Amino acid sequence: MHSLMKGILAPHLENMLTSCVLSISDLHVSVEGTVVIKGLSLEIQKGEVHAIMGRNGAGKSTLANVLMGHPDYEITQGSIHFNGTPLDELEVFERARAGMFLSFQYPQAIPGVQVGTFLRKSVQAVRKDDCPNNRELRDEMKAAMKILGVDNSFLARYVNDGFSGGEKKRLEILQMLLLKPKLAMLDETDSGLDIDALRMVADGINSISDDAACLVITHYQRLLDHVKPSHVHVMIDGRIVKEGGSELAIQVEDKGYDWLEPTNA
Repeated sequence: MHSLMKGILAPHLENMLTSCVLSISDLHVSVEGTVVIKGLSLEIQKGEVHAIMGRNGAGKSTLANVLMGHPDYEITQGSIHFNGTPLDELEVFERARAGMFLSFQYPQAIPGVQVGTFLRKSVQAVRKDDCPNNRELRDEMKAAMKILGVDNSFLARYVNDGFSGGEKKRLEILQMLLLKPKLAMLDETDSGLDIDALRMVADGINSISDDAACLVITHYQRLLDHVKPSHVHVMIDGRIVKEGGSELAIQVEDKGYDWLEPTNA
């Protein structure tokens, strides 16, 4: 009977293991001796959209930076696995090639480097085992630019040089669509966007959400009107204090964060 049950359960267990893209267990993180993340655990499966909400200083962006390997952040306790591999075994460029993508909160300008060249080189560097030829890449660019409402003149501009906030975020999402990540992390991508830009950014996120795991970091619920999260987590003072579905984001929008403080919850 025991062997029979193992045979029945084995495929289900295998599916659970292979679909778990990101697994974080009891994570503690310090920056220059200050503890910022204090025992965070989280699992994200393929096809799930997880939203992390919280005030400034809650530890949301710290988490994203730790996941991508920023050297200023020290993991003092806990573990992170990406597709079953301990994350500390991967250098930053290896994380990107393995399928991790981070959309920056404040994208930097690169004067003199054209967007088209930047995107082509990025795809060649990251998608080494699945790198499209020039014609295929042009077709992929056209399709992605159509989703985001970007015209061809965008490719001739210098990366983020003189870009509006919305244009910077569109370029971040354009990179994401072309790099085809297994884990897409979006750090306050909705910050400073008008409603039209917000919808286009959301369209980009939604277009990959079935094939990737998504971690969306935000202060507000408005992006989540367009990107339906399967899970919502509220961070306060380096800890996840409340978890739920999309209804939790609506509660936070209505009530703020005070009611979720540990002394009030």
